[in-house]
Formats: sequence, C-alpha cells, structure tokens
Amino acid sequence: MDKERRVSEEKLASAEYSDRICLNYIDFLSASCKKRWSFVDAIYGVIPFFGMITRKSATSLPSSTEPLKDLALQIISTQVSDEINIARLITLAQQQHIGQFDILMPYPLSESQLVAIRQEYARPLDLEQHDDRLSVMLPQLAH
Repeated sequence: MDKERRVSEEKLASAEYSDRICLNYIDFLSASCKKRWSFVDAIYGVIPFFGMITRKSATSLPSSTEPLKDLALQIISTQVSDEINIARLITLAQQQHIGQFDILMPYPLSESQLVAIRQEYARPLDLEQHDDRLSVMLPQLAH
C-alpha cells in the first residue's frame, strides 16, 4: 500500500509541473552561444535594460511561451553568471505577468546561488529547487 501511495504522489507531482511553464535554461545558453550578436545585442546581453527590451510586449499577455522565449534569448548571455541570467529571466516573467514557472537547469543550484538570485532580483519571490528544476513563484502575481 505504501508503494501505491508513493507512485500516486509521484504522478501528482509530475502533473503539477506539467501545468506550469517550463523554461529550458540549457537551450537559452546554447542559442546564445550560436547567436550572431549585433552591437546592440551585446550591450543588452551585458547590461540588463529590461524596460527597453520588453516595452513592446509588456502590455499584452502572452498566449504561449514563444514570446517569452524570444525575449529571453535577448537577455540571456554567456558573458554573465547563471545567477544574473536567472534573475533576468525572473524579471522578464514578472514583466510578462507570469507568476509561476519552472526553469530547467543543467545542474541543481547551490544554496549560495539561490541566495545570489534572490539578491539580484531584489523583490519578494519563492524559489524551490527540485533536482535540476528550479520552481519560481512571484507572490504578487500568483493567484
């Protein structure tokens, strides 16, 4: 009976994650490495001008994750730390009115990295690490 309950709990946990947006950080880094950078792209990649990058789409809610992914490709940079990139993704999601989402990481983050992300984002948020999946909840947007 314990085994049945454990399997049921695992299915519930996976169903919970399947309903959420999941951003694949590995894909963003890979695309960032392959991208032909213009001067403006390079500046945006190093200096986080979120308002300038996302101004055109912040007024409408995305119908899918594609607009979010397109915008994320503009701000993810291999020139900065993972912590800064994750904080940028969180800020982008907040600007797109997305209150809960997951980020698939290439590795589990350490507690010091989670602290660095919280400091970089500098607003209230909940972060939970589940192996290589980072769950993000922005309390002011989550319902």
